[in-house]
Amino acid sequence: MTAATLTGTAEDGPRVTDHRGGVWSIAVPIPDNPLGHTLVHLVETGRGPVLVDTGWDDPDAWDTLTAGITACGFHVTDLHGVVITHHHPDHHGLSARVREASGAWIAMHAADAAVVRRTREAEPGRWLDYLLTKLAAAGAPDSHLAPLRAARAQGRTRDHPGRRAALPDREIAPGALLDLPGRRLRAVWTPGHTPGHVCLHLEEEHPARRPGHGRLFSGDHLLPGISPHIGLYEDPDDPTATDPLGDYLASLERVARLAPAEVLPAHQHAFTDAPGRVRELLAHHEERLAGLRALLAVPRTPWQLAEAMEWNRPWERIPYASRSIAVSEAEAHLRHLVRLGLAEAVPGSARTAGAAGSAGAAGPSGLSGPEPVTYRAV
Repeated sequence: MTAATLTGTAEDGPRVTDHRGGVWSIAVPIPDNPLGHTLVHLVETGRGPVLVDTGWDDPDAWDTLTAGITACGFHVTDLHGVVITHHHPDHHGLSARVREASGAWIAMHAADAAVVRRTREAEPGRWLDYLLTKLAAAGAPDSHLAPLRAARAQGRTRDHPGRRAALPDREIAPGALLDLPGRRLRAVWTPGHTPGHVCLHLEEEHPARRPGHGRLFSGDHLLPGISPHIGLYEDPDDPTATDPLGDYLASLERVARLAPAEVLPAHQHAFTDAPGRVRELLAHHEERLAGLRALLAVPRTPWQLAEAMEWNRPWERIPYASRSIAVSEAEAHLRHLVRLGLAEAVPGSARTAGAAGSAGAAGPSGLSGPEPVTYRAV
């Protein structure tokens, strides 16, 4: 007998996996996304079931989540709490609806709770203004900026999905055991993918008695076959030059030291050998940083660097919106190189006073911005 059993398929109901020991996963669909779904985990406790993440705010996702909870032997009204690994909408999106249906508390790390609060309170055009400034500072061409400028000028400020997510009412303190009767679930702060990302270490013997130390709900921090996006932490009102990639690499090593028997991630599938996967990811980023240094033998803006990097498809085939994400990832790697003293701003280029990727001052409504800076290897 295996330690996990699949109880549904796309044809006959929600895909629910029984991981044994009072732990299940529910594959909740993400609309129009190649990842396909988020694995929402349900953990049985002495006060009722608790969810780890909720899924995207979408009618099909809600129907799948509630059907999945039923397949686990519970009803959505039975939920006692929700623990959010990080604020992204495919993890936190349905939290408000879950709380409305069940009265469950919602817990999140303070750094990501601040992002949720800022997103909910921001004027609708504020994010677009910031994005225009940031992309101009990175060296984005007019062809990429023009649609954003037109949308801003015409007042077409699409509602950000995070504006509908619930404000958490409990804080996840790093290193603390969560208040879950009958379970030992400890928070492990793992910044990088977001500033407040947490993994959750279930400090209990594996139900199949696999070697290692319990099980780890890893969110997007540790995935079996892909590397999570590491971009810049985005706060329009905070000019602090953070180092998300440096945070991520340090967080990976922290998770490797836990040596869990099994990892239950938010995407793809459960897996073992967390230390081995961490070594692969560390090697991947080391190789990528070396490749970027080689590219910076020729001075480049962050946008030019992203164009020259290797992605999962040629740059000309990367969708418009995804190019902004790719540039943010290039900036995060560039900022880490600057922090390590392996790259620097070219003297005399614009914005040489700041760290890589920090946006400069914009004109009214973000319609104009600073000249981009170029960087070179040291």
